[in-house]
Amino acid sequence: MEEAQLYFVYMLVCHDGTFYTGYTPDLVRRLKTHNAGRGAKYTKVRTPVYLIYHEVFLNRHEALSREYRIKQLTRQEKLALAISRPFCLIQMAQLFTNENSNENSNTPPNINIST
Repeated sequence: MEEAQLYFVYMLVCHDGTFYTGYTPDLVRRLKTHNAGRGAKYTKVRTPVYLIYHEVFLNRHEALSREYRIKQLTRQEKLALAISRPFCLIQMAQLFTNENSNENSNTPPNINIST
């Protein structure tokens, strides 16, 4: 039986405290790409980035639609979304702290929640 392709919509917090939203069929690979400076232009100069939220979809169209809707949210709404569904990816975070020796710090940035 053929395995279904999954698509992920994800939100990152960049090291400067800004948010980035994207979609991918391979979340782990995409996070590594972002943190290697080969991801989106936006994240390239804002590494390291940290995964703060993700959703899973069974088709690309739904994932792209959700990505668009999240990108239309205000910063406060994005933060509320991330807080509403907390999750812990300790093992995934360890992948990046060991691989990114060229960064200033491996600690996530403080996220300013004021408007």
